[in-house]
Amino acid sequence: MNVSEERVSAPALPVKRVVLEAVNFALVGGSGVAVNFLVFNVLLHGLHRDAMAATVLASLVAMGTNYLGFRYFAYRDRASRTRRQITLFFVFSALGVAMESGLFYAGYHGLGLDGPLEANAVKAVSIVLASAFRFLVYRTWVFQHDVPGA
Repeated sequence: MNVSEERVSAPALPVKRVVLEAVNFALVGGSGVAVNFLVFNVLLHGLHRDAMAATVLASLVAMGTNYLGFRYFAYRDRASRTRRQITLFFVFSALGVAMESGLFYAGYHGLGLDGPLEANAVKAVSIVLASAFRFLVYRTWVFQHDVPGA
């Protein structure tokens, strides 16, 4: 192999790693989204609870299930579980819930998208936008790689 072949193949490993990480994040996140929507719809449409209470409670239940998925599946190769990691996960997750809830409020109440289909569409958009934030902070600060020799 010559030097030019090494330069071409070298960036592939970090890109492949981030793609695999994003796929694992999406798998865990997808299960969390399913939990989120299930709890949201049961509370809002089945039990006729307040929309904001339904979205916040659904997000909190999904947050708990997501921690298990991220810790034991998506980021199992990262640093071992610590109080710091758990604290950061729940702090950043709470910020994600606040973002998601604020976006939901803007669409549901602010734009009047309060029908069953519209409420779920607003919920979906709010989840997607808050998930982008979560992906960045989880991979950067919460589930860090072990530092050799530290």
